[in-house]
Amino acid sequence: MAREQIAPTKSNLIRVKEQLAIATEGYDLLEQKREILVMELMHKVEQVKLLERDLDACAASAYPALKRMLVVVGRERADRLSRNIRYRFELREKQVTVAGMKLPGLEVQLPPMELKYSPANSFAECDETVLEFFRLLKILTELAAVRTIAWRLAREVRKTQRRVNALEKMVIPTARETKSYIEAALEEKDRDAFFSSKLLKRKTGRE
Repeated sequence: MAREQIAPTKSNLIRVKEQLAIATEGYDLLEQKREILVMELMHKVEQVKLLERDLDACAASAYPALKRMLVVVGRERADRLSRNIRYRFELREKQVTVAGMKLPGLEVQLPPMELKYSPANSFAECDETVLEFFRLLKILTELAAVRTIAWRLAREVRKTQRRVNALEKMVIPTARETKSYIEAALEEKDRDAFFSSKLLKRKTGRE
């Protein structure tokens, strides 16, 4: 395992020990953060699955309603009615707090459903179709919002995992190896100094 190329001094040993303590604490915190993020991500993935299921069910109901409306009203009249229909949708980004982090999310404001055509030209099939597609739009916007958060969380999980791996496989092992090297070198130096002192005392005693 690689180590830092530094002199084996007591000051460097103190510095390396501090680095190792900080790196170890950072690893524990990042590992906890990663676990929380993964749990939140899995929760969002489950939400996406449920919304996709609802979307399929709603689409299976909305498009047949549209076909029934076209059969009853006729394509030309339906086209004329649709030209007078204008809805305003508001789309904006908002901050969402997930796992203690503020992530950019998506918020879509649907307009209130209104009767946009003359009562004289009103058909039950038209009302049913509008209602079905409003439901479809609502699910689509909810799905877009949840997917946006899920993508952001997935990116944060990858980023956190890279940091955890860097600490686990590089920073902490390097600090430990450097610490062991300096401690061994200092112990060897102390032993040499001890034996030199003993030899000096013996020599001094003989003299």
